[in-house]
Amino acid sequence: MASEASRTRDPNAIERVRRREPDALEAFFERYFGPVYALAHRLLGDKTAAEDVTQEVFLKVHRAIDQLDPARDPWPWIATITHNACRDVWRSAPYRMSRRSDSLEAEPGLAERLPGVSADPERLLLANERERLVREAIEKLPEHLREAVLLFDYRGLTHLEAARMLGIEHAAARKRYSRALSALAERLKEKLAS
Repeated sequence: MASEASRTRDPNAIERVRRREPDALEAFFERYFGPVYALAHRLLGDKTAAEDVTQEVFLKVHRAIDQLDPARDPWPWIATITHNACRDVWRSAPYRMSRRSDSLEAEPGLAERLPGVSADPERLLLANERERLVREAIEKLPEHLREAVLLFDYRGLTHLEAARMLGIEHAAARKRYSRALSALAERLKEKLAS
């Protein structure tokens, strides 16, 4: 997704985008729509919220398109805007309330991976409870630690990619992730011991 978009970057095309030429803008938005939506969906876990964020991101990109540097890959800039828009959603009360229950549609293929009706009901109940506790613990982490977990474990970014997106050093991203895992372990130590 993002790497494919990066490989197809053309400084001349970006210069045309900066001049707001309609066909160049259309090609630019077409190229980055998929990666932006995928990132928003992975960070938020909700199709509707990801669609809203994608629309918001492209509005912001359109307003600031003349700031693009033709010599640089635009994806880190766009990904940062996307991440910041998702961060705003995470902070909103309606989003936090909606995360209390997840839909099987939130993750493609999830329904197929869940145990069938013949599964042990007690085991299924325990697995659901364990997942709920982990999600709650992640939501209660300080924002900078929660971001580290979401970007690395849920978005699948490397520490280097997460560092670029967060605007921090690679070593700092690794340390932040390590602290996040320690904080999660501490929060979950007693709850998951049984």
